[in-house]
Amino acid sequence: MQNVDPSLPPRLQEIIDLFQNLPEEEKRELLIAYSDRSDECSPKEGETFTLSDIRKDQECTDSVGVFLKADSENRLLFRMSLGSHVQTLTRAMASILCQGLAGSTAEEVMAVPSGFVPKIVGTELVRQRSQTVYYILARMKGACRQFVAEQRRTDLASQAL
Repeated sequence: MQNVDPSLPPRLQEIIDLFQNLPEEEKRELLIAYSDRSDECSPKEGETFTLSDIRKDQECTDSVGVFLKADSENRLLFRMSLGSHVQTLTRAMASILCQGLAGSTAEEVMAVPSGFVPKIVGTELVRQRSQTVYYILARMKGACRQFVAEQRRTDLASQAL
């Protein structure tokens, strides 16, 4: 039985459990497999989003787009567009987080502690690439904060009518 963190969405916990007891070499292989599947979390033709945030930050080698779609219950779906120069580890984290945070609320995403990252990536890669491993989570949390702020503005505007 793995250590279950109640602050983590169940889908993300499942991925952490998968990685947690693997030797470093197998973690790297699985990260590469997730990276290879990062196109699966790209926006699909014709998809519309509640929020889109595309930019190139100093911490990243290329532009990254975070796309968020909320359903009627404010459960989120994330998509990511990753420029061709985005590193393997960043691609892997994008794939893991899109899958692991699907169906979460913005509040749940914003409450996700970053302490789970070394369980997936391994302590050595965290040390070597500390900015990279936390970048995608920070961008997703930022999109959630923006989404919540826009919801509040909309709610206040409708109350004023």
